[in-house]
Amino acid sequence: MLIHPNFDPVAVQIGPLSIHWYALSYLLAFALFVMLGRWRIRQGQSILSRDQLDDLLTYGILGVIIGGRLGYVLFYQPTYFLANPLDIVKVWQGGMSFHGGFLGAAVAVWMFARKYGFLATQIGDTVAPLVPLGLASGRIGNFINGELWGRVTDPNAWWAVGFPAARAEDVALLPSLPASLQAAFGQYGMLPRHPSQLYEFLLEGLVLFVLLWFFARKERPIGQVAALFLIGYGVFRFIVEFTRQPDSHLGLLSLGLSMGQWLSLPMVVVGLVWFVWAGRRRDDEEYYG
Repeated sequence: MLIHPNFDPVAVQIGPLSIHWYALSYLLAFALFVMLGRWRIRQGQSILSRDQLDDLLTYGILGVIIGGRLGYVLFYQPTYFLANPLDIVKVWQGGMSFHGGFLGAAVAVWMFARKYGFLATQIGDTVAPLVPLGLASGRIGNFINGELWGRVTDPNAWWAVGFPAARAEDVALLPSLPASLQAAFGQYGMLPRHPSQLYEFLLEGLVLFVLLWFFARKERPIGQVAALFLIGYGVFRFIVEFTRQPDSHLGLLSLGLSMGQWLSLPMVVVGLVWFVWAGRRRDDEEYYG
């Protein structure tokens, strides 16, 4: 079993100013968005100019941060934040939802499209290939922070990781675990868990990036690239959630599925319907190059 290094979440400390690794992962995500977007512009694979891309990034940052925070508030801890509404703005304390961030970004895309006279689906297709590497950066940030760890797994699995931050949960689980896992806890002081952050880094980040990047290189019906993002992310997130520890205050919900899985299912359904619908439209104006 590997042991998580328990990194200091603060990457740089300058006097009273602290810069966290997770904040840097967001900055890297935005930088990758711009770099990839400008590359596609130079290759003639984007409908945007460089100035429009920069403006879109501004819209996207606001959408992701506001949507991500509100999504966490509404989907994961509505009762707590109803009792403590001032804590909603304390984003530095953590608590962001991908699905909320996605909805916020979708609203931002719609507003940007209206401003410049594009179809929202056109902008969705433009944005989709630029996003997965940013998601990969965020998952590395989660791993560095030692948060969002996975479920308990076989102590002999070479990929299993012990997370010091999960010790309280490990202790609570011990009485219900088999002797092999109790022995592992006795040896390491923690339980072997799936490094689910790294699974998400691989699937939602690298694999989804390759899939979308090459799919978008050819002319596609408007909306299909964005639809493929919905399908790909939803499927990969649904799969990884089987190895990710559910939020302690929520646990597993109906049918033994986690909140992340229930939020991902609509993405897959909408993505599949959208992908097929877009493919059946054959008018010239429904295509982009």
